[in-house]
Amino acid sequence: MRKIWDISQPLRPDLPVWPGDTAFQREDNWVISEDCPVKVSRLTLSTHSGAHADAPEHYDRSGQDIASVALDPYLGDCVLVTAGGTGFDVTPEDLDWGAIGAHTRVLVRTYERFPHAQWDSEFRAVNAATIERLAAAGCKLIGTDAASLDPETSKTLDAHHAVKRHDMRILEGLVFDGVPDGRYELIALPLPIVNADASPVRAILREI
Repeated sequence: MRKIWDISQPLRPDLPVWPGDTAFQREDNWVISEDCPVKVSRLTLSTHSGAHADAPEHYDRSGQDIASVALDPYLGDCVLVTAGGTGFDVTPEDLDWGAIGAHTRVLVRTYERFPHAQWDSEFRAVNAATIERLAAAGCKLIGTDAASLDPETSKTLDAHHAVKRHDMRILEGLVFDGVPDGRYELIALPLPIVNADASPVRAILREI
């Protein structure tokens, strides 16, 4: 059996979320009792909770919602690479382009250890020039363990708009703890939430 790494964040009440966004909450709607044979929960959460896929309409008024995007980019061969350097964002010089090669799905590790317990406002973004070079190499999906491709304070979203120019797809908030760099099968399908700007995903890597 091929080994599987779960690269999702557990969705839980203390899940760190983008400042000002919706906190995750799960409540019992029904509970098992003499009068009820089942448990049913009610969820309150952001579409960007934990590991998630951004839809084009998140950064483009005329972009597709998450229910309309093709699923192919989120499923298939990928490569995980650790970003070098110490800058506030990942530049082209920080990536191993030999390892990336012609992969169409590229996952970028920026954390030595993912910050499970607290929000990190100083997460390492991805420079728009890096997106451009990935696109030139044929990349159709970029994933990161950071909360966003762009810095928390960005108003221009340069990396997201570079993705838009090349019709790429985005995964954010992935967890690569304990996963070696290398080639994997990625499975990270978004839910078909109509008119939604993103969707949480259950993201896994499976050994080739």
